[in-house]
Amino acid sequence: MAAMTVHLEVVSAEDKIFSGRVETIQVTGSEGELGIYPGHAPLLTTLKPGMVRLVKQHGHEELIYIAGGVLEVQPGNVTVLADVAVRAADLDEQAALDAKRRAEEHIANASNDLNYAEAAAELAEAIAQLRLIKNMRK
Repeated sequence: MAAMTVHLEVVSAEDKIFSGRVETIQVTGSEGELGIYPGHAPLLTTLKPGMVRLVKQHGHEELIYIAGGVLEVQPGNVTVLADVAVRAADLDEQAALDAKRRAEEHIANASNDLNYAEAAAELAEAIAQLRLIKNMRK
């Protein structure tokens, strides 16, 4: 018996990262972790920096890093519109470590609220990338 699936599109401003049928999707929404399965109720929410975990047909898993964006769930179709989207295998651990270090330095030496907010966002993105890289190693 074939597994139930839903069509997923993961796109960023630069590229279409994924388009195909999946059994499940996990993402981090503005209010917490979301698990999307075929037949999920319609939904529109913002996404935090983190991972999109998708399970394709036959149980094959793929991980994608996103730097925030929007998730739209419609009957039979799910769309992730990401600010930045990168396949987990393409993430650069050293670049993420350098970005984390720079963001931490900016936070420690913030001269005004705007710089602090930007540095905090950069830190959240770097930590999300590093978490995904660590997840892939397991």
